[in-house]
Amino acid sequence: MTARTAVIDIGTNSTRLLVADVDAAGRLAVVKTALATTRLGEGMAGGALTPAGMRRTVEAIGTFRAAAEALEAGKVVAVATSAVREAANRAVFLRLARESCGLEVRVLSGEEEAILSRQGALAGLPVDPERALVIDIGGGSTEFCWQEEGRLGWASLPLGAVRLTEVEIDDAALAEALEPVLGELRRRPRDPVGVGGTITTLAAMAQRLEVYDPARVHGYVLALDEVDRLLALLLASTLEERRRLPGLQPERADIIPAGARILRAVLHGLGAQSIRVSEYDLLHGIALEASRAP
Repeated sequence: MTARTAVIDIGTNSTRLLVADVDAAGRLAVVKTALATTRLGEGMAGGALTPAGMRRTVEAIGTFRAAAEALEAGKVVAVATSAVREAANRAVFLRLARESCGLEVRVLSGEEEAILSRQGALAGLPVDPERALVIDIGGGSTEFCWQEEGRLGWASLPLGAVRLTEVEIDDAALAEALEPVLGELRRRPRDPVGVGGTITTLAAMAQRLEVYDPARVHGYVLALDEVDRLLALLLASTLEERRRLPGLQPERADIIPAGARILRAVLHGLGAQSIRVSEYDLLHGIALEASRAP
C-alpha cells in the first residue's frame, strides 16, 4: 500500500514543499517539490520574527497546502526549524499559521532536525550508514548526525547562512565555534554527506548549471578545492554579479558567501577533501516518518 504525504518545511531562509508517495517498504517516490524564499529569520537580531517575515511565510504555507490537497495528499505535515525554534514570539507565528492555514506546525528540536535530515539523506543515497556523516547547513543553524557504536550522535550549532550574513564573524571565530563538534568527529574518519540549500547550490555552481537539475546535483561529489574556488569568486563579486552566476539562484546571492564559508570551515575542520551532495534531506526524512505514523 502506498501513502501520499505532503511535508511543508518552514526554514530560516525558505519554505519548501515535498509531496511524495511512500510504499510499505519505505521506498519514496517524489511527486512534487516547490520552494519559496520567505526569509522568516531575517532581522532576528532582537530575537523575534518580524511581521513581514511571518506574513510572507504564512502565504507560502497556504499556497503549498492547497497544492498538496490538489494532489490528494492523505497527510499534510508542517514543521519549523531554527528561526521558529529560537523566536521569542514563536507562539504568535504558530497561532497565525493555525488560524490562516489550518495547520498545527511542529517545531523541531535540533536533535530531531539532525536525525531526520540523516534519515532523509540515507534514503536517497547508497552510502554506508556506519560511515556517513550527514551535514545540513541551513539558514539559521547547522546540524550534524552520525552513527557510532550502534547509536546516533548529533549536534546542532547556531551557525547558518542567513545568521552569518546578518552577524558576520571572522574565520577564526567560525572555526572556534565548530571545533567542539569537529574535534570529536576527527577521532574517526567518516564520509561527509551534505544536504540543504547552501550545499546543493554550490554543487550546481561547480557544474555551471544554467538550469537547476536535481539529477545532476544529487550524488555529486563536491571537492574542497572547488568550495575554496567558489568562495573566492563569490567574495570577489558584487551582489549583482553573483545573481548572474550559473547555478546560483538570484534570491540566494546575498547569503551564499556565508553558507560557503561554513562549508569550507567544516571540511577543513574535519580534514575532509570532499562531500557528497544529497537532494534527499529533512523533507524526505519527515515524509518517511509521517508515512509510518497512525
